[in-house]
Amino acid sequence: QPVEATDDAFWDQFWADTATSVQDVFALVPAAEIRAVREESPSNLATLCYKAVEKLVQGAESGCHTEKERQIVLNCCRLLTRILPYIFEDPDWRGFFWSTVPGAGRGGGDEDDENARPLAESLLLAVTDLLFCPDFTVQSHRRSTVDTAEDIHSIDSCEYIWEAGVGFAHSPQPNYIHDLNRTELLKLLLTCFSEAMYLPPSSDSSNTNPWVQFFCSTENRHALPLFTSLLNVVCAYDPVGYGIPYNHLLFSDYREPLVEVAAQVLIVTLDYDSSTSSSPTVDGTTTGTAMDDVDPPGPDNLFVNYLSRIHREEDFQFILKGVARLLSNPLVQTYLPNSAKKIQFHQELLVLFWKLCDFNKKFLFFVLKSSDVLDILVPILYFLNDARADQSRVGLMHIGVFILLLLSGERNFGVRLNKPYSVRVPMDIPVFTGTHADLLIIVFHKIITSGHQRLQPLFDCLLTIVVNVSPYLKSLSMVAANKLLHLLEAFSTTWFLFSAVQNHHLVFFLLEVFNNIIQYQFDGNSNLVYAVIRKRNVFHQLANLPTDAQSIQKGLQRKKKTPEPISRTNSQDGVSMEGSRPAAPAEPGTLKTSLVATPGIDKLTEKSQVSEDGTMRSLEPEASQQSPEGNPPAALSDGESWSGEASHSRRDRRRLSSASSSGQWTPTPDWVMSWKSKLPLQTIMRLLQVLVPQVEKICIDKGLTDESEILKFLQHGTLVGLLPVPHPILIRKYQANSGTAMWFRTYMWGVIYLRNVDPPIWYDTDVKLFEIQRV
Repeated sequence: QPVEATDDAFWDQFWADTATSVQDVFALVPAAEIRAVREESPSNLATLCYKAVEKLVQGAESGCHTEKERQIVLNCCRLLTRILPYIFEDPDWRGFFWSTVPGAGRGGGDEDDENARPLAESLLLAVTDLLFCPDFTVQSHRRSTVDTAEDIHSIDSCEYIWEAGVGFAHSPQPNYIHDLNRTELLKLLLTCFSEAMYLPPSSDSSNTNPWVQFFCSTENRHALPLFTSLLNVVCAYDPVGYGIPYNHLLFSDYREPLVEVAAQVLIVTLDYDSSTSSSPTVDGTTTGTAMDDVDPPGPDNLFVNYLSRIHREEDFQFILKGVARLLSNPLVQTYLPNSAKKIQFHQELLVLFWKLCDFNKKFLFFVLKSSDVLDILVPILYFLNDARADQSRVGLMHIGVFILLLLSGERNFGVRLNKPYSVRVPMDIPVFTGTHADLLIIVFHKIITSGHQRLQPLFDCLLTIVVNVSPYLKSLSMVAANKLLHLLEAFSTTWFLFSAVQNHHLVFFLLEVFNNIIQYQFDGNSNLVYAVIRKRNVFHQLANLPTDAQSIQKGLQRKKKTPEPISRTNSQDGVSMEGSRPAAPAEPGTLKTSLVATPGIDKLTEKSQVSEDGTMRSLEPEASQQSPEGNPPAALSDGESWSGEASHSRRDRRRLSSASSSGQWTPTPDWVMSWKSKLPLQTIMRLLQVLVPQVEKICIDKGLTDESEILKFLQHGTLVGLLPVPHPILIRKYQANSGTAMWFRTYMWGVIYLRNVDPPIWYDTDVKLFEIQRV
């Protein structure tokens, strides 16, 4: 039965208890009970929420000077974290926090405007005040404690930023109690923001999250210090423990849970679709100092606004070093096992890095200005290689590839890849001596040939990245050159070309890579030229690809007899690096969350042409319509996907043939002709025409079977004046679009859902944004 709101004794028992932890609250308040109260005595649930918020507001007003007040605040915080998901899962309750509570339990005298705030706003403002509450979540600046307790409303929270870094030079004494209290309050914030999980994914990205919108608006007087605190706490964190190896084994680390939830709150507040906003500050094209008033107004979301206006070199350096240090943490594990604490929040860090590059172009250029970008690249390649066989980590694969696609749109990225790769991180890839470009190509080859079948939609992206960097690659190793030719060989088999409508795009991408290198970097690339000469029959077969109906049918039949096109048999893989473990599939029973489909490469990118002086100009859409890949790649359903795993081959071939026999799509001679005639083979054919006779002559004259002699000849050879006029360099630059914005939203919340297991905030509630699946 309904309990009166004025019955304080009854309500106080919910938060007066002294020694509880958040785990206790979750155990004492089971899901079934919350749902029962919601259905059977809704007024009690409403009063409980309202009372708990009221207690937080009182705590924020008074400044929580006594231990008892702090305990009440923490208990209300835990209780709300427990209850909110059950409010969100019921559409009838969703508006509850946005309604005002009519003077319930208030004396009639103080009905001023303040009281007319929706409950959600009162809750968010109280939490932000509490996050800068002296002696509770921040160090007090007052010397004596006698009656001079700071008034929480008069303090300037900018002096209480949690950590040195962007815009703040002073690093406060670490205080683990403050860290624990901040962590609990931030978990409550994250829970408030999680209403997004209970709405199905929609293509309309304009439906902003009202909680985030209010929190990141000018209504929040702590927006700037809070943004800065979250960013600095994440970027300053060093899991090695003050630089001393093995230190984490001696001291319990209270900072890590705070860093983790800070990263999660940060990426959720930055969930903003930049493709719908034309605000110049997000482009980073405005000039002026950090917070100039002359700037055009940025996005209403202050967190996005602040992020896009960071501009000092030392701030960029601090952020980049911090993110690179944390991303490399799993790699450090491999040289000195257990010397550093292994962190688990790399996915949140990758989303944060993505947001930084997407919203702050000056940061992106800073990252690419020096070889520091390689400190981000190597960990990403490590994650991609490690997760390639694990279907529960498909989301991680996507974000890693998206970041590399974004970076590859800038010329500097390709140039930086020429730096020799000497850091030997044990990875399950062939041993090679070469540059970071070789590492990238070898890892991509590994993903394509031995990754999980769900990764096929990423092949276009992977090869686009290689195309984007190819004009700048000075010298590929023999291992990487052979990998590229192995991919061409696999993708140009007739059955592969004829078995899906967009498969030929992959051949176009690879030919573009070879053309870029031959036209713009011939001098240092004798390894690649030699590999092209050795595999010249692949190019001749492409040029003579049969287009008559009978041959097309025969090509499609062939897949029933031959093994998978992409197998490791004809790629000389050689020995994997010492100390590496093969990429493992997901453990059975692993939970994963579903993701929305990503847009095709034609929607993800726009073409830009590089002119003589190195500047890029965007190509008009009309021009790109006549491109070889004029028709957009269709997204693959699982039914049509093919896999590089030999064990699946028979089953997959059966699936493939049934997919095509069900009359969805069949290749026709006209269709084959339409793209075969556009295959860019002229440059390579000319190269073969000139060099093959010369190489054969050397072999006959000197009776050579030795590679080194031929390579020496190729190194000193030149094709100046013999090749066709160089084509302009085409770069496909990532462009923001609502499809990727939605993908990031589902991915980010899926990660947050799965990572919050203690306490399991959202577990077993009716989430709509994604499905929870077991491997």
